[in-house]
Amino acid sequence: MPRKIRQLVSDLTKAGFVLTHGGKGSHRKFRHARISGSVILSGGDGEDARHYKEKQVRNAIREAEK
Repeated sequence: MPRKIRQLVSDLTKAGFVLTHGGKGSHRKFRHARISGSVILSGGDGEDARHYKEKQVRNAIREAEK
């Protein structure tokens, strides 16, 4: 069962990512001080997350913890 977008947002904020400006529509942009680049999530909070978005969030959190 896929996770919801709200769960991915929660994981990112717990890992120290900050919501920044720059997203359009349902897109949200998160940045972290330790990594270059950003993580962009699309979709509403209650929507199912795609598998590649879950992987992107997981890899970004791993990179920030190094």
